[in-house]
Amino acid sequence: MRALLQRVHEASVTVDAEVVGQTGPGLLIFVCAMPGDDLDTVRALATKISKLRLFKDEAGKMNLSLVQTGGSALVVSQFTLAADTSRGNRPGFSGAAKPDDAETLYLQFAHMLKTLGIETQTGKFGADMDVSLTNDGPVTIWLDTDTH
Repeated sequence: MRALLQRVHEASVTVDAEVVGQTGPGLLIFVCAMPGDDLDTVRALATKISKLRLFKDEAGKMNLSLVQTGGSALVVSQFTLAADTSRGNRPGFSGAAKPDDAETLYLQFAHMLKTLGIETQTGKFGADMDVSLTNDGPVTIWLDTDTH
């Protein structure tokens, strides 16, 4: 799986003029399932994210995890994280998991974050989404499980 994390003051996802997911202070997580990903991959990524120390402590150092701060997460499916731009000018997306598998893994990932104690909302899989955010920092982290 691939994930792009953005530390945010707030973020929301709108589909057809309706807010379907939002978060206050915490993380906006764009996630892409890849071929070969499974529940173990989901668990490993969610656990890593829950423990990453991306938030400031009282001394202003990035020493606190999302769990420690009580922050929340907004998870958005984004198959374009699998883009192959090595040939030509049009990206290829064959490196992303098939839609049915990707949706299952995406929902399992969001559920796993919840079981790790993180309040989590999601976008709408496969929808044309408008994502709005106020970045905090900015702090943006790329994670790749490298299991394939």
